Amino acid sequence: MAAPTRGRLLELTKLQCSLFSTTFNPNQQRLGNKILRQRLRGPALAAYYPRRSTTIEDMLNEFKRFDLEGSNEDEDNRFESIQIAKLRGKGAPKKKRTAAESRANKGKKR
Repeated sequence: MAAPTRGRLLELTKLQCSLFSTTFNPNQQRLGNKILRQRLRGPALAAYYPRRSTTIEDMLNEFKRFDLEGSNEDEDNRFESIQIAKLRGKGAPKKKRTAAESRANKGKKR
């Protein structure tokens, strides 16, 4: 019995690939089909994180929309401390609006 030729083996693999819905790749090139056949990971990764629930700020914004009284004490305390710091001269510096203003104050030392 003679050994089958390369051409006959290629025809056989081509037929086999068409029957079993696989990729015919006689040159053994790296095509990435292994990755493309895998299940998609997106839905599993998206389901890992819980859905965003309502926060206190969302609730306060809803109350403000209906003109109901509600306040965030931490935020009010922060604003108050910023105002006190500004009165003492310890607040954030004013932003320069134009390039000329920043050039004018560049050489000044206090």
